[in-house]
Amino acid sequence: MKRDGLVIKSVAFNSIAQEVGIEAGDVLLEINGVKVRDILEYKYLTTDEYLNLVVRKNYGEEWEIEIEKDYDEDLGLELIDPAIEHPKRCHNKCIFCFIDQLPPNLRGTLYFKDDDSMLSFLQGNFITLTNLKDEEIDRIIKYRISPINVSVHTTNPELRVKMLNNKRAAEINNQLKKLAEGGITINCQIVLCYGINDKEELVKTLKDLKGLYPNVQNVAIVPVGITKYRDKLYKIEGYDAQKSLELIEYLKPLQEKYKKELGTPFARLADEFYVMAGVELPDYEHYGDFEQLEDGIGMIRFFERNILEDLKTNDFDGKGKKIAFITGESFFSYLNDISKIISKKLNLNIEVYKVYNEFFGEKITVAGLLTGRDIINQLKNSITEKYIFVPNNMLKADEDIFLDDVSLLELENELKAKVIKVKYTGEDLIEKIKGEVI
Repeated sequence: MKRDGLVIKSVAFNSIAQEVGIEAGDVLLEINGVKVRDILEYKYLTTDEYLNLVVRKNYGEEWEIEIEKDYDEDLGLELIDPAIEHPKRCHNKCIFCFIDQLPPNLRGTLYFKDDDSMLSFLQGNFITLTNLKDEEIDRIIKYRISPINVSVHTTNPELRVKMLNNKRAAEINNQLKKLAEGGITINCQIVLCYGINDKEELVKTLKDLKGLYPNVQNVAIVPVGITKYRDKLYKIEGYDAQKSLELIEYLKPLQEKYKKELGTPFARLADEFYVMAGVELPDYEHYGDFEQLEDGIGMIRFFERNILEDLKTNDFDGKGKKIAFITGESFFSYLNDISKIISKKLNLNIEVYKVYNEFFGEKITVAGLLTGRDIINQLKNSITEKYIFVPNNMLKADEDIFLDDVSLLELENELKAKVIKVKYTGEDLIEKIKGEVI
């Protein structure tokens, strides 16, 4: 049997697809006369109100199905896309690459470096564009694949080649210009390496990116992550309190200038910089629509606002029950403060536990990179609460395991408590407390 088309993994209950007889295991071949090569093409083609589908049934017969629907109505199909099952491998050798700093003997998938435009659009991954050919950029523009997340780091061609160790990295300015002129929205990221792409280089990069506004909507500036496994790698200095404070003060006039010109700071620093510097975070409005939340831009303010809003509509009695929150060094003081507000409002006794990252080293302080073994080793003999809350970004996206393959169940057994995962943005924290504890 031919391997063209996309295999249908599942069909949503009561969906259009179910009504017309499409089933899991069938293969979607064509939409309106166009062969469907991947999910991006599927999403683009299914925006029409009138669809003519060619589907090969799981027993080999081909059906032609006509569908009339609303413009934004979903068919209810979950597809298996080989492009997602086997994403493009990154061919860069970035001087700051976090994967190169992983310890040995972790699960194999953690060492895979992707640089795939498909994953950028569907899952929010950042790509460098060094893997993209001109025809692929044309396809992104044709299908309006937007927004796309791009790891820029610098717009200085020579410096970018040095940082990414890939001669194609020099093409970044032309690539971004072509995408912008094609109407594509771009979120940009800069991994800031002290003494390399900061200060004057950073200002030049931001000036170049601002020239593509509003298609380049915003720029996230995040600190380079330094683990204890950097033997024989390019020597890079991490950020500390003094360096972070200098950066904040250095960038502030430029952010104020952009705010006057564009109505937005345009370039925003990750929360880590403010935490390391020990200074107040910008207010909630500074972060706009929080487009780069998963990059750690405004995460603390977003969490605080969600909790405070949820507390306005929740007034249940926690009956003094004891629960625990687990977090990393960066977020500890903020979570400790907000937990006191929750405790007072809902009559709870909340203990916040800070876990140090012994697995990756003391310079990694974010909760999302904590491992199950560090949590067990540091809390096994001290935690007494029977309900423990952890953010879901500590765990693998599709499985309840930590980076070191410790499972949620194993953590529960070791700590002798029920471990409850919640969205790291705090959106469901109060609901989970109410539903699973009270």
